[in-house]
Amino acid sequence: MSKRNKLTKFDEILNAQNVYENFDPSTDLLTLSPTVEKAMKGHWAKEHFKNDNKIVLELACGRGEYTLGLARKETNTNFIGVDIKGARIWKGSKIALEERLDNVAFLRTRIEFLHQYFEKGEVSELWITFADPFIKGTKDNRRLTAPHFLEKYANILPKNGLIHIKTDSPILYYYSLETLSNNDNYRILYHEPDIYHADYLMDTLDIKTYYELDHLANNKTIRYIQASLRN
Repeated sequence: MSKRNKLTKFDEILNAQNVYENFDPSTDLLTLSPTVEKAMKGHWAKEHFKNDNKIVLELACGRGEYTLGLARKETNTNFIGVDIKGARIWKGSKIALEERLDNVAFLRTRIEFLHQYFEKGEVSELWITFADPFIKGTKDNRRLTAPHFLEKYANILPKNGLIHIKTDSPILYYYSLETLSNNDNYRILYHEPDIYHADYLMDTLDIKTYYELDHLANNKTIRYIQASLRN
């Protein structure tokens, strides 16, 4: 991508009414447009979505394909895609606006800072779809199911709040089973090492992103874990 094209996309998401950005992690203020800053913590449903529907996050959402897919299936649920890459969010934001998916928003920030922008219990569910498995063991603390990330999620989920993990990586799959099993805050409700050969497939698992289609074309197995917060 050319520098000019990237800058154009950054400018467009700065003016998009469904994208919030944080430019200073020391504050909880989020930029919605060049002239609008908001403290959204505890106010996402009423301030942005204008309803009382539950909120679901997709972490490291990339272009937001899964966020969009979920929003099309569950129109009475609010979805927020979270990613640090603005050029990726731009695509999802544009599609959501074109399709008038009012139950979709995006947040550009690092996942480590989620607790600054969401109250405890404000988010009902988290989706982690095809996250980077960071294959080298020395980088396992960067995996989105590393213990320190699980502690962050516990700060925004309610009791019995759900985490969904969908991955083609056996490394991330078994690592996540281990970290969730070893964390007293969570219980694993269900896990499946090959969802498309399982007896039952949840409707929300049948959403296929560009990368998943590529994985399937290369005969990769798609795995899934569902866990909930105990307290």
